[in-house]
Amino acid sequence: MGPGGIAVIILAASVAVIAISIAYFVIRSSRVIDEAKALVKEVTTTVNLINSPLKSIQRVSKRVEDLTEKVSTAGEEFFEDNPIALKAAGALFSAAKLKGKKRKANKKKSA
Repeated sequence: MGPGGIAVIILAASVAVIAISIAYFVIRSSRVIDEAKALVKEVTTTVNLINSPLKSIQRVSKRVEDLTEKVSTAGEEFFEDNPIALKAAGALFSAAKLKGKKRKANKKKSA
């Protein structure tokens, strides 16, 4: 066997080592990719589980906001249509305040 034959054997061995290295890299890469896919699936599931209650809370808060707006509008319309009711409400509020002050004064005197 001459120097050319030895060179061919070395070249063939080198190509075999390179092919085995590439195959090993591909196999390891596919495992890493599979693990990454599983991780992404798990993260997606977790995010969906977290977002479901948030969407529900968002719907509830929107409904409460709508209800508050309707009550506020109804109150404003009522007092605009009935100015006497506004005066009566003011008088009741004032009377309640005065009654509260009298109770505090009576408690201070008895103490």
